[in-house]
Amino acid sequence: MKTQKFQTGRVTLVAFSHFIHDMYTSFLAPLLPLIIEKLSLTLSQAGLLSTVMQIPALLNPFIGLFADNKGLARWMVILAPTLTAIPMSFILNASSYYTLLILAFFAGISVALYHVPSPVLVAKYSGGKKGLGMSFFMTGGEAARTFGPMFAVAAVSFLGQDHFYFVIGFAGLTSVLLYFTLEKEEEKSSIKRTGSLKASFLEIKHVLIPLSGILAARSFMHASMGVFLTISVERQTGSLWLGGAALALYEAFGVAGVLSAGTLSDWLGRQRVLFWVLMVAPVAILIFAFTTGILKIIMLAITGFTVLSTTPVMLAIIQENAKDNPSAANGLFMMISFAVRSIAVVIAGVIGDLAGLENIFVVSAVIGFTAIPFLLKLKA
Repeated sequence: MKTQKFQTGRVTLVAFSHFIHDMYTSFLAPLLPLIIEKLSLTLSQAGLLSTVMQIPALLNPFIGLFADNKGLARWMVILAPTLTAIPMSFILNASSYYTLLILAFFAGISVALYHVPSPVLVAKYSGGKKGLGMSFFMTGGEAARTFGPMFAVAAVSFLGQDHFYFVIGFAGLTSVLLYFTLEKEEEKSSIKRTGSLKASFLEIKHVLIPLSGILAARSFMHASMGVFLTISVERQTGSLWLGGAALALYEAFGVAGVLSAGTLSDWLGRQRVLFWVLMVAPVAILIFAFTTGILKIIMLAITGFTVLSTTPVMLAIIQENAKDNPSAANGLFMMISFAVRSIAVVIAGVIGDLAGLENIFVVSAVIGFTAIPFLLKLKA
């Protein structure tokens, strides 16, 4: 039986663990220049590291099913921050490229072990305010992508490359805190099941199919802004600093969107909130693409707020409809999200090569509007 009371302390703790966990996964990008120099890597080799880290996401549904059937969601959330921190804290100590690939792959497995069951715990602790809980949870992840790279650079400057692994301590302390805070209640309430992926899919099919369409449409907007924004601004202004500042602004308003969207969906309804953000986002991208000056900056902020704010709402919808196998259901959702996002990045790059960088934003906005028909079919 699920508690209906919103447990602020536990929700905040899991959200904090999301921040700590994702902070370690954000280390790769800012440390790549050091890794490339040390191991004499090509750009293709460097890019493959990120891909290898994401491959285990294909196992998300099976990880979720395992967590449901064995009642291990709590243990996965407790251990994952440390399991992710271990390989990510030693990437500067890798003596070869193949060692680096192994570290990235094992980090990816731990990332999957964390992200599949953690929203399930948040849903349990959120009671009737699942949107608010998911907003807390996703804010932790978005904040990590903002703070993590700065922390990594500062840690290297202070500790040096050879002793960078000392940063693992923060993850260890987080795992200990999770163990003593979540242990007893989750141990009593964990129910071992004998579910299947087929049963899980059939249970949430009525929401998963339209949400998959929404994810596909949103993924192009997400790819264009998250991957190609910095390049576009740098080419227009000649300043890499301005490109980084633009991405920071986009991410900062994304944090605000993530924090507010789930909460608003508790009050106004999931579909209503999704409708407004999915209508506003492509319009803002189009205006961003064709304007300059202060209006361009305003549209960038609005785009970050809307494009990134859909995730907590969709997570809440999945958890509200997944009664028997919540972790497996979340695994299916996350696997689809990973797949469409990966495909969208590749297609967006091809569009940029064929039609020009600026047209990536225009095409992604037009594709973004196709989310609305899927939203109208959503019966949450």
